[in-house]
Amino acid sequence: MSLAVARKPLRADAARNVDKIITAARQCFRQFGPEVPLQTIATTAGVGPATLFRNFADKEELVLAALNRQLRFTVDPVMDGALADIDAAAGLLRVLEALMAAASDDANLLCAVAGRRELLTGITGSLMESISVLLARGQGQGSLRTDISMTDMFRLLAMLIGVVDTMEPGSDAWRRPLALVEDAIRTVRPSRPLPVLVPVPAAPGIPTVQLRPGARPE
Repeated sequence: MSLAVARKPLRADAARNVDKIITAARQCFRQFGPEVPLQTIATTAGVGPATLFRNFADKEELVLAALNRQLRFTVDPVMDGALADIDAAAGLLRVLEALMAAASDDANLLCAVAGRRELLTGITGSLMESISVLLARGQGQGSLRTDISMTDMFRLLAMLIGVVDTMEPGSDAWRRPLALVEDAIRTVRPSRPLPVLVPVPAAPGIPTVQLRPGARPE
C-alpha cells in the first residue's frame, strides 16, 4: 500500500521516534478525539515537539501516516490472502471486513481528515487496484454482478466508511450495512440473516429512536 508521504530511510533512533509518535497518535486520538493537540501526542510519545515536527510537518501528515500504518498492518495481509483465494467474492468481502474494522478502531483518525478525499486516496490507491482485481475475478467466476464497475465499488466503499460516523468508535455496527452491500453485489443473495441491528447513538440529551420495521420517521 502506497505511503501518503514519501520518506527517506531513517536512522534507527529516528525510526524508533517515528514509531513512538505514530503509536502515541493512535492512542491519543482514541482517548481525546480528533482535536487532540500535537503537544499531547508528543508528550505521550515521550519526545519533544521539535522531534515531532521534524518528522511530521503538521497534524494532517501525522494522521495520514497513522492511517497508512493501520492499513498496512491490518488490511494488507488480508488482501494478500484474498488475492490468493480461489473464491474472489469471498476474498473481497474479507477485505471489506478488515477495512471496516480498521475504520471503526481508528474512527477519530478518519474524522480528522473527513471530507479530504484526495488525502485518503493517497493511502488507498493500491488497495483499490487490488479490489479491482478481485471484482474482475469474481465477475468472471459468476459470483459478482457483471454490471458493477469500480466507480460503483469506490462509492460503496465511501458509503460504508461513512457508517463509522453513525456508531460508537470500536463498534461492529458496520457489519449489518456491509451485509447489505454483499447482498447488492453478489449474483446470488446469501441465505443468512442480517447481523444484529445496532441503533444510532443518541446525541447528548436526545433519546435514541428505534423504528419498527416498516415504520417511517415523523
